[in-house]
Amino acid sequence: MNTTTEPMDKESAANPAMPANFIEVIINEDIKTGKHGSRVHTRFPPEPNGYLHIGHAKSICLNFGLALKYGGKCNLRFDDTNPTKEDVEYVDSIQEDVKWLGFDWDDRKYYASDYFEKIYEYTVELIKKGKAYVCDLSAEETRQYRGTLTEPGKESPYRSRTVEENLALFAKMKAGEFAEGSRVLRAKIDMSSPNLNMRDPVLYRIVRARHHRTGDAWCIYPMYDYAHPISDSIEGVTHSICTLEFEDHRPLYDWTLESLGIYQCQQIEFARLNLTNTIMSKRYLRRLVEEGYVSDWDDPRMPTISGLRRRGFTPEAIRDFCDRIGVAKSNSTVDVALLEHCIREDLNSKATRVMAVLKPLKLIIDNYPEGQVEELIAENNPENPEMGSRTIPFSREIYIEQDDFMENPPKKFFRLTPGAEVRLKHAYIIKCEQVVKDEQTGEIVAVHCSYDPDTKSGSGTANRKVKGVLHWVSAAHAGKAEVRLYDYLLVNSQEQEEEGEDTKDFVDKLNPNSLERLVDCLVEPSIKTPQVGSRFQFLRNGYFAVDRDSSPHLPVFNRIVSLKDSWAKLEKK
Repeated sequence: MNTTTEPMDKESAANPAMPANFIEVIINEDIKTGKHGSRVHTRFPPEPNGYLHIGHAKSICLNFGLALKYGGKCNLRFDDTNPTKEDVEYVDSIQEDVKWLGFDWDDRKYYASDYFEKIYEYTVELIKKGKAYVCDLSAEETRQYRGTLTEPGKESPYRSRTVEENLALFAKMKAGEFAEGSRVLRAKIDMSSPNLNMRDPVLYRIVRARHHRTGDAWCIYPMYDYAHPISDSIEGVTHSICTLEFEDHRPLYDWTLESLGIYQCQQIEFARLNLTNTIMSKRYLRRLVEEGYVSDWDDPRMPTISGLRRRGFTPEAIRDFCDRIGVAKSNSTVDVALLEHCIREDLNSKATRVMAVLKPLKLIIDNYPEGQVEELIAENNPENPEMGSRTIPFSREIYIEQDDFMENPPKKFFRLTPGAEVRLKHAYIIKCEQVVKDEQTGEIVAVHCSYDPDTKSGSGTANRKVKGVLHWVSAAHAGKAEVRLYDYLLVNSQEQEEEGEDTKDFVDKLNPNSLERLVDCLVEPSIKTPQVGSRFQFLRNGYFAVDRDSSPHLPVFNRIVSLKDSWAKLEKK
């Protein structure tokens, strides 16, 4: 699928030269045989119990992208069947994320709660068919009766209740006559099935919680695995695409639709996205927020779509990433370096090049006229000449990076050292003449240099070559800024934290250096008061975006990604 324009529209259909993934092969065959009337109707069905993350972006791009490619439809449906964990905040954030990625559901926004009454009616019919029963076993007893992967389960003593008894009890459950957890409605399938999901799974449970849409109208709620196929059927979905962990749930999906005798959709599973150095479990992401390891769901270290957006990622880069990783049948882990490569490629031709000094060291050019200010010409983006140029003030006192000066340098250190020459970007060649240190600490506080007036960049006389080129800002003209340097949340992690796995506490793997705040940074005048969300390349430092915490007097910049592209090097090899 082609997802390279914003906003996405039907004209952005997939590149026909791209090889079809296995889901498209299935759809192509379905269209050829006339299955589903040759329609393609997908859906993106998030549970509104948290913010979407980069893994959901893959599903969004796949479901909406397939609908666009085949001239079909894609619904946005909130599977809101668990009121204890759901909130309208999550509903709003999900809609914002989908639209930001460049997709639109038109007038097809639905909720599983839209169908609560219909699902209840279907369930009554299921009971009348003798295919569901009310069970009084406790949760612990149910687990004991369920059996194991090697041993069959045992039938509940309540499995033999008559249709009449089950109808009466289910009606009382709906009327609120039983305590939470005292009874459930279970499907009557096969307690000896090798698939544990088919051993009389729970269809309804009693939950005493206010629902974000239906309020207190219901005290029984359908389970996700039961409500989902019915919702798909009601909406006329043709291809119900979900991640691989639902493969073992597909027999229940099919059983539900067959037993009810309603329109049957086709469930297809694909590999979920696993990303190195990244937490991809929603329950762990929730813990990060609730236990204060991050500031919120949109903390720029989070892999949530809102976190990536705040950090400075573009929707084009994320869609490109989702296209590149493709759609597979088996799980694998993607190197996070590929995601970083995609944002570098996108911003390379978009982001204005500017100069910012993150850890300033004063540099005085002794032979430059005191009080003189030159306006130097600087291109905004050498990769995109149409972005034009700007002027930068140059004066006798400037700031360079502390790391760009060493008094006793190692070999191949081509930056500033005593007696050595370097070029100041867009300006002149300078030579280090003297170092000033703090008498108490021995810390270098200033460097005195001389400059060669015949080496001005762009003057036509700058023929002398030096190996080092440094960025800088004029001391009298620079603006103050805070810069936040972000790193991976997890350190050296090739393991992915899966839902439901008994793994070592992920907190032990958190990177203690995932955020470094630099509060004494200096930036060139052109970005003293930048617009929130705007993106720049700080020369030699990386790509940065303006954070919402900025004030008129102090902009805050988030590092999106450094300039070092390990993925590009791997591709060349």
